[in-house]
Amino acid sequence: MKFGVIVFPGSNCDHDAFHAVADVLHKPVEFIWHQSEDLAGADALILPGGFAYGDYLRTGAIARFSPVMRAVETFAKAGGPVLGICNGFQILLEAGLLPGAVMRNSGLRYICRHVNIRIEETDTPFTNAARPGQILKIPIAHNDGNYTIDEAGLRALERNRQILFRYTSADGKDDAAGNPNGSLRNIAGLCNVQRNVAGLMPHPERAVESVLDSADGLVIMKSMVEALVGAAKATA
Repeated sequence: MKFGVIVFPGSNCDHDAFHAVADVLHKPVEFIWHQSEDLAGADALILPGGFAYGDYLRTGAIARFSPVMRAVETFAKAGGPVLGICNGFQILLEAGLLPGAVMRNSGLRYICRHVNIRIEETDTPFTNAARPGQILKIPIAHNDGNYTIDEAGLRALERNRQILFRYTSADGKDDAAGNPNGSLRNIAGLCNVQRNVAGLMPHPERAVESVLDSADGLVIMKSMVEALVGAAKATA
């Protein structure tokens, strides 16, 4: 298996994602520059956090038109697993690969701290190693993480079980208290209908070693590995 980490001008978590895959999971990984339409044989893609193109206009609005995104869209439509983290999530929203949008945090302030998120669904390549209802302690670092979608879209998310992560309290009993940015229905991350494209505002790649105060992000990263192993066995 091989991972690809997409790099845009302004990405600042690309090396974090690379480290998580290469040095913690010990899997092959390669950086893919935003001007390339060659995905270097990657079996899974990660769009990392940062400030792609300085987040001018709005988050992800320019990065969405990078040449690499044509290849990402083709890869996703063919069923390839794609994970967008923070700015990567924002880019996937702008590209229409995930539904909805993000707005400025409800407190109009940049937030950088650990939060708790609850695993809502486990039948995806990003959550299959988790337990239903499992609480993860993972950091956030964003100014525009207030997820929103219209009522029809929200109903579709609920009906199709696309909401993968919700902000919550440490004990998982008070979602509103755990919501750091005003996100609708405490949504921290979601997937597409086909379940192979996912995005979340928290940073699992920054929570893969105990020295970072949490290794809970490994659940998400290991899920991707297990999904790739399962796919390889199915086609062997």
